[in-house]
Amino acid sequence: MSIRLWRAGLSGFAIALVPLTESGAHEIVGNRFFPATLGIDDPGVNDELSLPTVAVFKTGADPSFKQRDISVEFSKRITEAFAVSFGATHTHLSAPGGPIGMGANGFQNLETTFKYRVFKNPEHEFVMSVGLSVEWGGTGSANIGAESFNVYTPTLYFGKGWGDLPDTLSWLRPVAITGQVGYAIPGKSATTTFGIDPDTGDQTIDTEFNPRVLNWGATIQYSMPYLRSAVVDLSLPDFINHLVPLVEANLQTPVANTLTSGTTTTGTINPGVLWVGNKFQFGVEALIPINRQSGSNIGVIAQLHYYLDDIDPRGIGKPIFGGPVQPASPFPRN
Repeated sequence: MSIRLWRAGLSGFAIALVPLTESGAHEIVGNRFFPATLGIDDPGVNDELSLPTVAVFKTGADPSFKQRDISVEFSKRITEAFAVSFGATHTHLSAPGGPIGMGANGFQNLETTFKYRVFKNPEHEFVMSVGLSVEWGGTGSANIGAESFNVYTPTLYFGKGWGDLPDTLSWLRPVAITGQVGYAIPGKSATTTFGIDPDTGDQTIDTEFNPRVLNWGATIQYSMPYLRSAVVDLSLPDFINHLVPLVEANLQTPVANTLTSGTTTTGTINPGVLWVGNKFQFGVEALIPINRQSGSNIGVIAQLHYYLDDIDPRGIGKPIFGGPVQPASPFPRN
């Protein structure tokens, strides 16, 4: 489960920094537990709920302004390998944000993600999924930049644990990497706005091209639960044994139809930590902009995430179709 904090501008904000939720899941592959991450989506398919995800940052607009987002995401497995998620985000823009510079409040467009796990190799702790996210145009508020057209994003997700390293490198076995590559396709290639010139009274026509955007990113994480359960128990304090320190990169690059948007890559580098329990996890990360177009200050994101398949494995945490639920915890997370 993640929250997409930066995307190339598809509105009058030029490069708009608008958060959108995405589906995600925690995933077990061999001895490897892939936790839900906050910056990009992880490769898993499970039943889960993120409530809430809160992000606070200053945008890369000129002049910059403070943006606060509160999101919720629910993901439900249809089969053991296929899930559908639904997400919503409420945005508050402080002045001088918003179309008229007075600040604004409202919901982003609703988003639905269809995700299917295509490959899983327990021996090498590798998993791959494919998905399609749809941002439903017109379901959000134009006051905070929600578009009137759909945006379709086919995406590839992957995860790889390093548990298959030789004994001489056993201290690196808790390391895992995850990544995603998506291609956002606006349902409308350009947006035309008609207005009146206040000085001359003549009609004005403004055309904004909606770019196609490459959404890409990765995480590197070091699992203390994996260290204790699959490598060596160092008798560390229990709180430390629940932690997964990580760094995420979450980036967007306009790659087509960029006449008015430009092709500058925007995004953040997000160092942070997750605390992982048996039925939920909590995470917090810093949001460090990679350039001025991505933001003017370091922000923060935090998330409370519930494992519904652990909380209620015979009810809401069970796939709608298919056989019995696979145990979600083959090794202790605590």
